[in-house]
Amino acid sequence: MQPNPLIGNSPTTSTPAGIDDYLRERLMPVEGAIPQLAGIEMYGNSIPAETAGGDLFEYINFQQRYNIDARIALALTHSQTYLEPLLQGASPRNEVDVHAQWLDLRHDLNSINEAEYRKAKSSEQIRIAENLQELYTIAGVLLVDAQGHGIIAAKIASTVHDTFHAAMLSELDYSGRTTSAVFETVNLRLAQSVTTRNALGRDMGSSAREVATMLYGQIHLCGVFRFVNFGHPQPLVFSAKHRRFMEIHKNCVAQFPALGLEIPEDHPDRSKYVSIDVRPTQMGPFDVEEVSLVESGDILFLYTDGVYDGSDEEQKQEIEEIIDRHKQDSAKGLCNAILEYAVGNDDHMRQSGEPDRIDDKTVFIIKRQ
Repeated sequence: MQPNPLIGNSPTTSTPAGIDDYLRERLMPVEGAIPQLAGIEMYGNSIPAETAGGDLFEYINFQQRYNIDARIALALTHSQTYLEPLLQGASPRNEVDVHAQWLDLRHDLNSINEAEYRKAKSSEQIRIAENLQELYTIAGVLLVDAQGHGIIAAKIASTVHDTFHAAMLSELDYSGRTTSAVFETVNLRLAQSVTTRNALGRDMGSSAREVATMLYGQIHLCGVFRFVNFGHPQPLVFSAKHRRFMEIHKNCVAQFPALGLEIPEDHPDRSKYVSIDVRPTQMGPFDVEEVSLVESGDILFLYTDGVYDGSDEEQKQEIEEIIDRHKQDSAKGLCNAILEYAVGNDDHMRQSGEPDRIDDKTVFIIKRQ
């Protein structure tokens, strides 16, 4: 029986099946994780070039992944307890008590008012609770494309996945939302360590580094998609009204190099990592871009370069025509139609003697209903 490319079957390799299966399963979300936002439909799928691949996509379903109500309740509890002075001789109840005790010991800082400090920390928790409430109205999507394909690429993608979620947990605790610190952490994790390079006898020109592109975005109920991009092909917006992709001016889009290639000059650990490109400062709010699904039926097309590399105009037009033909389909139907087209291109590459050009493929569709 011929394998069905749309359910992830692919040629076998010499890698032990258990490792491949484990990596593929952990890099592929299930449909039950698809976020449910009123007026927004989404669906993604991925086809590896080998049994395991370097493409990763994930739905960030905040309501399913995190207990938002419990986090809000905890923040509001903190907002009250932070205001209460610690009784004489009592053990600290939280980090604010610990810091207040430290202030009391620092006679050179005795001008700092403990009550005002406690008020400031209390207000931070109220802000966190408000940020957490917003998670009910947004959904996230993470796309990663590790260099190459096969088990090594899958391992790199898995590293990005795990680092992203660890950083996300930390930021929800301290900010109640996704912040630029999440992406700087992931970026640093894939950077090449100077110490490791020296220990392994590598030089500055060594190609032995983990490289991956990443796009993370959040879709809001109003149809606005806000995203950050590290070397990934740019999102495309298909207008149902005009039946074509809308122009996104590249000079208005902030895009960073692939993960790990550029460490900001003001990062405290900058000297500990090799930086290929120069960025003076760490990310800020101005580095987050947005596109909008304005009309009912508008479609956001996210992809990896195994489907479309973002530069071939003829291929872009072919995908545009596929979306136009299938724009009335569900997000899942549209996603699979584009993947079928991409698999067909693989057949052409095999017939032309270029099988090495076949890459992992991922398509993610967000559709405004």
